[in-house]
Amino acid sequence: MSTFTQMIENITPEIYQSLKTAVEIGKWSDGRKLTPEQKELSLQAVIAWEMKNLPEDQRTGYMGPQECASKSAPIANILFKSDSVH
Repeated sequence: MSTFTQMIENITPEIYQSLKTAVEIGKWSDGRKLTPEQKELSLQAVIAWEMKNLPEDQRTGYMGPQECASKSAPIANILFKSDSVH
């Protein structure tokens, strides 16, 4: 295979899952530790395969719609109370 893109096109779902597991645990299925270079390339391959084959919400790193937690909770008004005497 001459290019990264061609390699990604030849990854089967089984190979994808094997690469993903290897990146997650830092070891190949036979127990050998991934080198930093292998981990980097495997992660790039996983992400590229997911971009082509999975919906966005199923991809590595997907966080979904984000909203600030404080935005959804009402904030008590401590300066002006409705029952205060003027």
